Amino acid sequence: MPSPADRLAIAAVTEPERAPDAFMTAPVGAREDAMRHLLQTAADAGVGVVATRPEGDVERLLGQAWPFPSPFRVTVRTVALADGLDRIEARARRSLERMGLPRGEALLVSNAADLAGAEGRALWDRLRSLKDRGLFRKIGFCATLDDGPALLARRLQPDLVQIPCNLLDQRASTEGVLAELKAAGAEIHIAHVFAQGVLFAAGESLPPELAGHALALSRVRRRLAESRLDPMQAALAFALNLPEASAVVASVASAAELRAVLAAAHAPAPAIDWSALALETPAARSLGQAADIRYRINSAA
Repeated sequence: MPSPADRLAIAAVTEPERAPDAFMTAPVGAREDAMRHLLQTAADAGVGVVATRPEGDVERLLGQAWPFPSPFRVTVRTVALADGLDRIEARARRSLERMGLPRGEALLVSNAADLAGAEGRALWDRLRSLKDRGLFRKIGFCATLDDGPALLARRLQPDLVQIPCNLLDQRASTEGVLAELKAAGAEIHIAHVFAQGVLFAAGESLPPELAGHALALSRVRRRLAESRLDPMQAALAFALNLPEASAVVASVASAAELRAVLAAAHAPAPAIDWSALALETPAARSLGQAADIRYRINSAA
C-alpha cells in the first residue's frame, strides 16, 4: 500500500510565531541546519514535493540545505503580473538559481485572475516558453473557486492546478470542480489543508471576517472531539482521501512540526461523515477571504 507521505507536499515557512527557535531568531548557520533537518526528515519519510514562493529567505535556505541526492520535485510560484512579464520570467529563473536547481518541477501563476485579464495569454505564453526551454517540467496556476478554475483549465490545458479544499470549505470537491480539473488533464495539488489556521484557532483569535461564524466553528470542533479526532488528523484524512488529489500541501516550520504532520497523516482513516463538518457556503466564502491565522502545529509528539 502506498504511504500517505507519498501524497504529501511541504511548504517551508519561517514566520517567528511558527518557528521562533528554528529560523527567525537563530544565526544564519543555525537556520540552515534547521532547514536541513526539516528536509532530511521529509526525505526519510518519502515526501517528494516541496512548494515554494518567491518571498523571504526560504529559497536561499532551501538551496543551502537540500539532501544529496535530492529526492524532491520543487514547485515555484510567479510574482504578480503587475510587475511585468520580463520580471516574472527573471524572478522564476532567479528562484531556480537561489535554490541551486537546474530546473523545477512546475511553475505556477500565483494568482489565476492574472490569466483572465488582457495580458493573460501573453503571461501563459511566457510560462510555456520557459517549459519548452526545459526550465520547468510543468506549468499551471494557483486558483480559488472565484477564479473559475475549471473554465481556465479547459482553455489553457495546464499541467497542474493548486486549489484550496479543506474540512471546513469542501466546495471544490462537492461542487465538482476537482473532478472537472482532473477531466481536463490537470494534476491537482490541494492547498489550505489546515484552513489557514482556523482549525487550530480559539474563538477569540478568529479574524473579524470569521467572528460571526464562531458558533459554527465551535460545533465542528465539538463533533471532532466526539469522534476522538484532533483537528490536524481530521484535516489530513479529509484531504488525503480526495480521489482527485495528486498532492496535499502542508505548511511546516520545523522538523518537529513535520513529524507531527506525518504522524497525523499515518493515523488510521476515521469513519466519519465529512459533509457534516463542512461550513455552510457563506461561512466557507468568509474563510476563503480571511487572512491567515498565525499558528503553531502541536509538535510535542
